[in-house]
Amino acid sequence: MSKTAFHTTNAPQPAGPYSQGVMANGFFYTAGFGPQDPATGAVPESVGDQTRQVLRNVGAVLAEQGLTLDDSVKTTVHLADLADFAEFNEAYKEFFSEPYPVRTTVGSQLANILVEIDVVAAVPQA
Repeated sequence: MSKTAFHTTNAPQPAGPYSQGVMANGFFYTAGFGPQDPATGAVPESVGDQTRQVLRNVGAVLAEQGLTLDDSVKTTVHLADLADFAEFNEAYKEFFSEPYPVRTTVGSQLANILVEIDVVAAVPQA
């Protein structure tokens, strides 16, 4: 197996020993991203606005490889409160078109944020 790590300044920087994204065997895997604005560090208040910023962050990492969120085949979503699911879901669907990626959504203890998302994207064959 070969894997290559990727980095962009257009998404929040890693807070530990991990890559923003890794290409391996025809798939691109992203780290879990929170809702921090990469330029200012600001975090929106609502779960809907946090979801939008998270997906912009994930999209920025995908863009480094010429991919978009529509190349995603799997997303994993962590919500600080599952009661926020409806508002999260409304924002989430603004960023994807059919066929939608498969998705796992779980309640998680998050550090001062409401949502974190990572994706697995299939790299189109040339």
